Amino acid sequence: MNASLPHSDGPDFISAVLTLYLGLPETPVRPSAQDRRHARQLYDRNVPLRVIESAFLLASLRRLVRPADLPPLTPIRSLAYFQPVIEELLANPAPDNYVEYLRLKLQHIARTKASPTDQSPAVGQKTTFSDGR
Repeated sequence: MNASLPHSDGPDFISAVLTLYLGLPETPVRPSAQDRRHARQLYDRNVPLRVIESAFLLASLRRLVRPADLPPLTPIRSLAYFQPVIEELLANPAPDNYVEYLRLKLQHIARTKASPTDQSPAVGQKTTFSDGR
């Protein structure tokens, strides 16, 4: 995914946001109408795609590294779940290479959490994002 996609093309930006969102662990298989509206609002606000991707990855990492003795979290059902982290990164910008660090960290944690004895996920169920990111 090209995180430097220009903001001038709304449909491409929205598609990129939804693709990033759906590629995360514990997110739906398909976006809802509400998810599309939220992606459009991010475009209308000129939120950089790099900030959005960083927020998605950071929030996912925070979920995955929760202590095991805490009750499990329910799957993410809306792109709006990430809004507080987007706002956090807008208020406190991360270094330029932060998104690359988060990608590597999430890949590492997702691999370590996957047990070799685990069975394949059920149809329509996801466990991690694609290897292309």
